[in-house]
Amino acid sequence: MEPVIVVGAGPVGLALALALARHEVPTVLLETGDGEAPARPARTCVLRPDTAALAQRLAGPAELPGTHWRVWRTLRRRQCLDQEDFAPGDAPFHLPQHSLTGALTAAVRRSGFVDFVPGRRLTELEQHASGVRARTSGGLGVAWSGSYLVGCDGARSTVRKLLGVRFPGRTSVERRAVAALRVPLPWPDEALLHRDPPGGGEVSARSLPGGLWRLDWRLPPRGDLVTPEDLLRRIGSTLAAWSEEAGPQDGSPAYDLLDTGVHTAHQRLARRWRRGRAFLAGDAARLLGALGTQSVDEGLRDADNLAWKLAVAWHGEDATAADALLDTYESERRGVSVARLRALDQALPLVQGGSALRSLLPGGRGPLGLLTDGHAGRGPLGAPGAYAASPLTSPALPGLSVAAELGRPAADVPVTLPGGERQPLRGRLGRRLLVVLVAPGTGVWESRHWRNAGVMPQLAAAVRELPLPAELLVAEAYPGAEAHSVLLVRPDGHLAAALPGVDAAELHASAVRLAGGDGTDLRA
Repeated sequence: MEPVIVVGAGPVGLALALALARHEVPTVLLETGDGEAPARPARTCVLRPDTAALAQRLAGPAELPGTHWRVWRTLRRRQCLDQEDFAPGDAPFHLPQHSLTGALTAAVRRSGFVDFVPGRRLTELEQHASGVRARTSGGLGVAWSGSYLVGCDGARSTVRKLLGVRFPGRTSVERRAVAALRVPLPWPDEALLHRDPPGGGEVSARSLPGGLWRLDWRLPPRGDLVTPEDLLRRIGSTLAAWSEEAGPQDGSPAYDLLDTGVHTAHQRLARRWRRGRAFLAGDAARLLGALGTQSVDEGLRDADNLAWKLAVAWHGEDATAADALLDTYESERRGVSVARLRALDQALPLVQGGSALRSLLPGGRGPLGLLTDGHAGRGPLGAPGAYAASPLTSPALPGLSVAAELGRPAADVPVTLPGGERQPLRGRLGRRLLVVLVAPGTGVWESRHWRNAGVMPQLAAAVRELPLPAELLVAEAYPGAEAHSVLLVRPDGHLAAALPGVDAAELHASAVRLAGGDGTDLRA
C-alpha cells in the first residue's frame, strides 16, 4: 500500500508522521521550508500533561527542554485572587516551540518509516478510488502517490485551498505584545496573570528553563503598531512593579531581551476536516489561541486521534469499516473545536469588559476565573475534549461510576504488564488498544503468581481474540472503578469502554466499534 502523505513539518505534521511510524505506517513528509526550525524564544507553547507525554514519547529519549509549572497565580492590582497548585503529574508544560519542532524533526530523521522531503511546495492534489496523487514545485517538479494525505500546513493551508474547503470565522479577536527575557523574577517554575497592575493593562509571565520568561501584554484587538520603544517601556514598567511587590530592591532587575513579537489570535473553523482520502489537522483545520487556549496542544491531539485510525485503515482490508472509522476523526475533533470556539465566543466579551451573560458559561465563571481556566487547562476553555457521544465510545453500563468518564482521557494510573514491568498508563499509549483489569492487591505479588490465576486466563484469551491489536495491563486501582472492572483505552488515551467484569462478548463488541463497526479482524 502507498505511504501516507503529510504536508507541513510543523509540530503537528511531525507528530503525525511519528505517530504513524509507531504503527508501522510509512509516510512522506513534505515541507516548503528547509526543515530547520529557527530559534524564536518568544514563540512558545503550553502542553497539557497528556499531550506533553505524547510529545515526549514521539521525540524519543532526550528530555524536552521545558518547565512544568508548580503554580499558576491570578492577580488583580496588588491582590492574589486565585492560585492553582499543580500536582507533579498534572502540571502544564511550557517550552519554546522551536525546541519542540527541533526534537520532533530529529526523531523523524531517525525514523525508518518517514521520508522527510524539505524544500517542496504542494501545487496540485488529485484523488482517486484507492489513493491520492500530489505534485510539488522545486527543481523539475515531482509527483507523489499516497494512500491518504493530511494537510498540517498551517493557517494559510494549501491543502485546504486545493480541497475547496471554506474557512469562516473572526479575525483578530485578541492581540498581544510578546517578549522573551532572561531576568531574575521571584517565581521560579511558576506562571501568573496580572490584571490591572500598577500602570494598568494586563500582563502574564510564564517561566522557561534557564531563568527565561515569556511576558505577554494584552492589546486592543485592533490598534496601533507596537513600536520597539513602546515595548521597552512596557517591559520596564512591568518589571519595576513586580520588583516593588517582591520587596525593597535597587531599582528594577536587569534583563536580557532575547526576542519580541506581536501575536494575533483569530477564530476560524474549516467547514470540513475530511474530503475523501484527504484530511486537515492543526491550524489548517481551526484557529484559536485567545484567553490562554493552546493551538499546538489541540493540533497534537488532532495528530494523535487521526494516526491510529489511519493505521487501522492502512493495515486493514475492509474499506467500509475503514471509511466509517475515518469519519469519526472529523466528528470527534471538529466537535471538540466547535465547543471550544463557542466557549471563547461567550467568554471574550466578559473578559474584555463587555456584557456577556455569566449564565451562558458553566459555573457562571467571572473574567479572571475564565482566564485561569484557559491557562491552567480546566473548564470549557482549557480541559481536554471528550468523545462521550462518539460512535466509538461504548454505551455506559449501570453500576459503574467510572462510566461518567467515558470518552475522556484515561487517568494516568500505574499499570503492570503481564511480565511484571510497572509504569504509568500513558507510557503504553500510541501503538495498540489497552485492556486494563482493575485488580487490587496484585501489586504486592510477582506477576507469575497472578497472571495465570483468577480471571486473568479468561481475560487474556478474550484480548487475543479482539479485532484490533491489544495489550493486557493490570492496575491496582482506577478512579471510580470497582475491583475486577475491565477498561478499554484507545491508542490516543481516551477511555472507550468500562465493563463491570470480564465479559468476552461485550469486550469484543466494544473493540469492534473501534475497528469501524463490522467485526472484521484487522490485526496486522
